Amino acid sequence: MMTLTQELSIADAQGRRVGWRGWAALVVLMLPVLLVSVDNTVLSFALPEIALDLEPTSTEQLWIIDAYPLVLAGLLVTMGTLGDRFGRRRMLLIGATGFAAVSVLAAFAPSAALLVAARAGMGVFGAMLMPSTLSLLRSIFTDRDQRRLAIAVWAAMFSAGSALGPIVGGLLLEHFSWGSVFLLSVPVLIPLLILAPLLVPESRDPNPGRIDPVSIALSMATMIPIVYGIKELAAHGFGVTAWLPVLLGLGFGVLFVRRQLRAAHPMLDMRLFGLGTFTGALLVNLLSVIALVGFLFFVAQHLQLIVGLTPLQAGLALVPGLVMMIVSGLAVVPISKKWPARVVIPAALIFSVAGYVTVAFATGPDSIAALVAAFVSLGIGIGAAETVSNELVLASAPPAKAGAASAVSETAYELGAVLGTTVLGGILTALYRANLAIPAGVPDAAADAAGETLAGAVHVADGIGGATGTALFDAAATAFDAGVTVTALIGAALVVIAGVIAATTLGESRQKS
Repeated sequence: MMTLTQELSIADAQGRRVGWRGWAALVVLMLPVLLVSVDNTVLSFALPEIALDLEPTSTEQLWIIDAYPLVLAGLLVTMGTLGDRFGRRRMLLIGATGFAAVSVLAAFAPSAALLVAARAGMGVFGAMLMPSTLSLLRSIFTDRDQRRLAIAVWAAMFSAGSALGPIVGGLLLEHFSWGSVFLLSVPVLIPLLILAPLLVPESRDPNPGRIDPVSIALSMATMIPIVYGIKELAAHGFGVTAWLPVLLGLGFGVLFVRRQLRAAHPMLDMRLFGLGTFTGALLVNLLSVIALVGFLFFVAQHLQLIVGLTPLQAGLALVPGLVMMIVSGLAVVPISKKWPARVVIPAALIFSVAGYVTVAFATGPDSIAALVAAFVSLGIGIGAAETVSNELVLASAPPAKAGAASAVSETAYELGAVLGTTVLGGILTALYRANLAIPAGVPDAAADAAGETLAGAVHVADGIGGATGTALFDAAATAFDAGVTVTALIGAALVVIAGVIAATTLGESRQKS
């Protein structure tokens, strides 16, 4: 049996440069990437309107965001492996069809509970989309120079979708209900269903082995309880409902790893984690996404609920940072050929740390310019780091296992999205409640609603009106921004940790063919 290093050497030696058809396939594969990134950003900006319309509790509000990545995280490795076996393009098309259908259901959800259920359904089909795009890129672009550029375009499109989401979503929210943001998936996925069979070649593992239902069940039993436990920890503290699911998930994780190590054809090749580059790049992805999603979670609320911007105006305020994320992701490609990743990634993340520190000391109703500048700085660092680390993850895996490797990368991304809203969002919510001083004259029922979320406080303040309503709004804004200060410093610390990991695990290797 060949070692992993031998498999990678053979794969690199067999690399061939693609022509126009390969680049046309790249364009088609960017459609689901665009969809997922737009969906993530749109939801953050639609959340205040959802909160006012459906009146979810603080826990339900977090579940509306996290139901999708929770299910996704549990299914990504399974779907990536099934794509390796049955065809990555086939999984992409099935996922696209289902995602569009369930998105329509989410658009017309009449309650918070049904919206959470629809988001979970989107997670099932979304798990088929993202690993398929990355693994298909790995099979199409076997030449590493071309693949490096393709990955940069993939990352840039992800950022472009994030930039487009607030603008398109803002326009929709100006004229239609919040449900319209979920309908964006339909016009994006229809061209994918038409063009993918024509331009994207099918690919699969030529020697996939048998399907292992036990490994599939163990992978889901590992991820879902861990993510759920982390959510409970953020929402309710370190109680039995938090630590018990985490311990349960870790126990199943041990069983999963032991089964993979003993299998002749494992569902997930655990040898990949023995490579410092693979594991280090995954951790950089995880921490970077936590920082990015956490930032968007609280800044979107600050701009709309405290500053008073419309969804469109709030989206436009963040566009410069998202544009710089795209620019830095593309600009880092030639830099990464000359300098090792252990230097490039930490250097880039210095900008992200500066952005978070700026946020920590720039809260208040007149802080728009500072927040825009902070997100520009954050975007420069995250854009460059994500491009380099994503390419390293794919380059570390043999082409036949591209689906599984891509799924692991996407699992880190989605887990980061969950942790960004759950941990940073949960910390912010806890600090908001601890710091909120309800002014005299607010009825008990209204005080309870104001203490749940910032959106609830704004809604109650508008209903009360007068001096009491103004006092409640000011108290809620002060409490929220006090929480943002602490949360931003925690975000900065996470980015520093990501830089240290990159500097110590990625070695001297440059991204060269």
